[in-house]
Amino acid sequence: MRFEVWAPEADRMTLHCAGATRALERDPERAGWWAGDADAQDGTRYGFAVDDGPVLPDPRSRRQPDGPDGLSAVVDQARYAWRTEWAGRPLPGAVLYELHVGTYTPEGTLDAAAGRLEHLAELGVTHVELMPLCPFPGRHGWGYEGVSLWAVHEPYGGPEALKRFVDRAHELGLGVVLDVVHNHLGPSGNHLPAFGPYFTDTHQTPWGSAVNLDAPGSDEVRAYLVDSALAWLRDFRLDGLRLDAVHALRDTRAVHFLEELSTAVDALADDLGRPLFLIAESDLNDPRLVTARAEGGLGLHAQWNDDFHHALHTALTGEGQAYYADFARSPFSALAKTLTSGFFHDDTYSSFRGRRHGRPLERTRVSAHRLLGYSQTHDQIGNRAQGDRLSASLSPGLLACAAALTLTGPFTPMLFMGEEWAAGTPWQFFTDHTDPELAQAVRRGRRREFAAHGWAEEDVPDPQDPATRDRSCLDWSEPEKALHARVLAWYRDLIALRGRQPDLADPDLAAVKVVYDDQARWLALRRGDVRVAVNLGKEAAEIPLGLRHARVLAAWEPVEAPDADGLLSVPGESCVVLTQA
Repeated sequence: MRFEVWAPEADRMTLHCAGATRALERDPERAGWWAGDADAQDGTRYGFAVDDGPVLPDPRSRRQPDGPDGLSAVVDQARYAWRTEWAGRPLPGAVLYELHVGTYTPEGTLDAAAGRLEHLAELGVTHVELMPLCPFPGRHGWGYEGVSLWAVHEPYGGPEALKRFVDRAHELGLGVVLDVVHNHLGPSGNHLPAFGPYFTDTHQTPWGSAVNLDAPGSDEVRAYLVDSALAWLRDFRLDGLRLDAVHALRDTRAVHFLEELSTAVDALADDLGRPLFLIAESDLNDPRLVTARAEGGLGLHAQWNDDFHHALHTALTGEGQAYYADFARSPFSALAKTLTSGFFHDDTYSSFRGRRHGRPLERTRVSAHRLLGYSQTHDQIGNRAQGDRLSASLSPGLLACAAALTLTGPFTPMLFMGEEWAAGTPWQFFTDHTDPELAQAVRRGRRREFAAHGWAEEDVPDPQDPATRDRSCLDWSEPEKALHARVLAWYRDLIALRGRQPDLADPDLAAVKVVYDDQARWLALRRGDVRVAVNLGKEAAEIPLGLRHARVLAAWEPVEAPDADGLLSVPGESCVVLTQA
């Protein structure tokens, strides 16, 4: 078997494989690369030593059976026998479901999660978006501190378990998206600097030195990230990738890394003959991210839209702290703007940032499906002091309203696991750092962060306490209980309705019309012949739909069709979807 590694500054490179040691030779055709042959097969352990230093895992390791600090293991990708033929499932028309493997089930494994996929197929979602799977120290964590970008966290089941999960998902007609982190690596178990200039002090990020995308040596670092992305899509038959915090990718080169990545992914899609897509997490509010490369954009296929979330959250909860402040001044106006214009901050002043922010989105050119809309995500729940979901403070009726706007709105909807039945479990920030000093630093930092916002230290869960993770696991007995079952049925009805009504799949953002009353706390959305009315107030509201002949398609509480004057009476904290009769 051929072993290769990039180590441009090394004088000597040694391969340690299956108990034997072999000196590697410089590759005469690729500067900085070393290569050599050794007997190996699937499962064989190996590592590299730089200049007679300690034996380290392969930067491109496909498996870390003993964790990030252990030896790598050879993975024969052809060994797995795929059961399901899969032509792919594109992003337009999708409904995504964000899932954390470690808390989706008490077992916290890919195989256990695969055993619950029938629930998602029956719910009606089209794609499962897995939170990061790369190895990290310890057993439990969110996954955003991964350190081996080509491998699957062993406690989740390793690479074959991911293939079994994808196979089962495809068998049920579900696409699979993976959240990948290119903007930083975890603080513990990261051995890349020993091999080469994977990081640079040219730029600084919230995590320290930036991943090297534009300094000397960055050609190979960019190739490392692009090749990793392609490997996930090709070797595991994934349908798309979610790119974490792309605004933290520091790149001054003429061809941005994201453009290079989107070009490579589109080429792979052509080679494989099935659709592949990239979804960015970005707070830039820059439509160029999702604009085609031929039109001067970066060519990504979609991005998360936090502005929609913030507007909806303030309308539902009345919260107005930190980045919610601008939205909270007139939440229904903010909600109407995001539903019709995509972004709230589109070169407008952001008090949170102390400057103007964003860029207008050309509604006639950017398809609405390129923005993801959601009422809850892992970030928006888990980064609260106690990890409380909307269900912890809102009535079932208000939860139904949030679902109605998310699932009938113009954006590609995304749900966070458990949301569909108003889960009573929190989703808290948890870690399992094996370095005692790092564990204590994370514990202190978390408590200090929320103490600044008035939380008592004892009320902030200890991230290192195993009970914090355990509390965050979904309770699968809940969907059978009355209130939870009713919310679940509502989600199923709305997702089915979205699939049946062509107007709800219309990607034309310019065609969306909204009327609202900030004081009375109601909003009505028009999408072709379909009307969606939500009343977030406690009292019944008379909503002028301008529609005399209508048929109710779905309602949280019973409602009558509009009267002769086109007025629709909606009970307090309720919602209704109608169509022109």
